[in-house]
Amino acid sequence: MTLIINLQKGSLEGKEIDLVVNRLLAGELLVYPTETFYGLGGVANSRLVAEKIFALKGRESGKPLPFVASDLELVLRVTENLPAVFFSLSDYFWPGPLTLVLKARAGALPEELLGPEGTIAVRIPPLDWLREIIRGTGSLLISTSANLSGRNPLSSFDEVLSIFKDKVDLMIDGGQTPGGQPSTIVDLTSPQPVCLREGKIPFSKIQRLLEEME
Repeated sequence: MTLIINLQKGSLEGKEIDLVVNRLLAGELLVYPTETFYGLGGVANSRLVAEKIFALKGRESGKPLPFVASDLELVLRVTENLPAVFFSLSDYFWPGPLTLVLKARAGALPEELLGPEGTIAVRIPPLDWLREIIRGTGSLLISTSANLSGRNPLSSFDEVLSIFKDKVDLMIDGGQTPGGQPSTIVDLTSPQPVCLREGKIPFSKIQRLLEEME
């Protein structure tokens, strides 16, 4: 059966964080609220966890999954060959809804989880309790939308519950999430930043920031 944890006053108690961390480290799946929609995830250093997520969502095997990190230190530990623009964008927009596509460090993650040319898509979320959970696992957390593949992302816990109850191990009930637009995705592995998906942060704002820093 699915264990449901209520997010009280926008946070979790230390014992609840420890419980979630321990169960994630045991390979279990988690549905959790983010600053936009509900996410579905598990530790990113496990092939088995990734396989379970692909199967649960009906997602095409081999299609890259996005990740969230606890802090910049963790991102630096799993990436390499970062361009100077990465530090400008991460310093300005993180924590927040900006996903950056970066070159993964060799051997840092299972190859099945990597995108084309060995890349990962990662961001740092603004939710303190979520970053604490990620920090406790010592791993990136998979952060795909808590929905069935091809369907719209969900901001209602009741809707998420109707799909995933008794299909995942843990669910964090954060009520209604802000919704709106998902994170903006920018690829930094090309000579110039490329916007793969414009979301909560307008790409024009990112371009202006970069121009001002030249």
